[in-house]
Amino acid sequence: MILHDLTPGMHPRRVRIFMAEKGLSIERREVDAANNANSTAEFLKLNPLGRLPVLELDDGSAISESLAICRYLENLHPNPPLMGQTPQEAAHIEMWTLRMENNLSRPIGYLFMHSSDFYKSRLKQVPPVAEWAKEQAFQTMEWLNIELAERTYIAGESYTMADIVAQCAFVLGKAVGVRIPPEMTHLTRWFATVSARPTARA
Repeated sequence: MILHDLTPGMHPRRVRIFMAEKGLSIERREVDAANNANSTAEFLKLNPLGRLPVLELDDGSAISESLAICRYLENLHPNPPLMGQTPQEAAHIEMWTLRMENNLSRPIGYLFMHSSDFYKSRLKQVPPVAEWAKEQAFQTMEWLNIELAERTYIAGESYTMADIVAQCAFVLGKAVGVRIPPEMTHLTRWFATVSARPTARA
């Protein structure tokens, strides 16, 4: 297998952390997205949307979308479990993963797309979208801070995919002014905990 990667990317970072938590070693190939290497005909055969990451399998087929890649790797390597072991646990973790994807990661992604220099020449940036996205992210942070008063990690007492999605969102958030306010003590504690894991710099 080959992981087509983009080191600074939020979604590729998810897969690298997931792999590190599993102790997996998969060949990585860095894709120079800054110079549009993800728009070449060769890359578009792997992912017609031109997005990263992409996991190229030994039979030549490819899986894109970070959550789908992680699901595939979880099925191949179920231990340590990051996406649940029983049907109920798996559904509970997926619920929280989707909450982090839709209410935190996606708004921070939109904020980056509509305010960063990287995207200035790549799409029509709409400042009100960036403003809305930043507001949405902070609303989610306020809610999540309350939730984390009752448990160690986002989906319970174990580190899971939901935590990976959220922590990668906050790493990107630093580049666009989304930082956890010190008064959000439970969220601050959670981020310090996940950031201290050996896999956090994967």
